[in-house]
Amino acid sequence: MGTKAVDALEISFEDMPMYLRAKHSVYMDVNGASYYLTDVNDRYWRAQDTSRKNEKGHYVDCSELVPTVGEFLDIPFVDGKSLKEVFDDATFYASEKPEDE
Repeated sequence: MGTKAVDALEISFEDMPMYLRAKHSVYMDVNGASYYLTDVNDRYWRAQDTSRKNEKGHYVDCSELVPTVGEFLDIPFVDGKSLKEVFDDATFYASEKPEDE
């Protein structure tokens, strides 16, 4: 898991699938909450709640695992709403990896 960039991304909903496939993750702030949207070994997609961590110190999943970005954009995880439904109210930030990773 990377760290949240300081500067917000300027990205459209239409560009989000390509961004996720290329970068593998992004942070999203919406309605006072922050989420980490990421893939699992290039195979599945999920959203994680950044306010909660498990015993390993990783963010806790708050969505189902789905096999495609298209499905991921449509699954509800923000108070019953999907990324597609909250996109216009959300702010996105790159997930930055340390240089030594």
